[in-house]
Amino acid sequence: MLLDEIKNIKSGKKELREFGITVGIVFGLLSGLLWWRHKDTYVSFFILSLVLIISGLAMPIILKPIQKVWMAIAVIIGAIMTRVILCFLFYVVITPIGLLRKMSGKDVMNLKFNKSLNSYWIRRKKELFNKASYEKQF
Repeated sequence: MLLDEIKNIKSGKKELREFGITVGIVFGLLSGLLWWRHKDTYVSFFILSLVLIISGLAMPIILKPIQKVWMAIAVIIGAIMTRVILCFLFYVVITPIGLLRKMSGKDVMNLKFNKSLNSYWIRRKKELFNKASYEKQF
């Protein structure tokens, strides 16, 4: 699935142009930040920014291998981070809520077995036919 997503990365002229300009602007902003903090590496980022923007505008096809690698890395990082975030939410949010409910003894879904009942079926009230009730079931 991850390989299919990487293989299906769009690399048309429009996407390559957008990639060159966008990443070039980001590197330009980064070089401005480095210049403001008096770091010597701002020149490298500024030159890289100019190369990306100019090649994105003039000949975007040059950026195809760079864009493919960049986007493949982005897809892989996205897949990893999705799982990390979901695990975090499950173990930090959902699991404690479930444990607190279990410790409090609440049976919200009526899962406790009751021998005195013949059936757990809950009968619905008889109502006249109403078209709106089919549209709003809950």
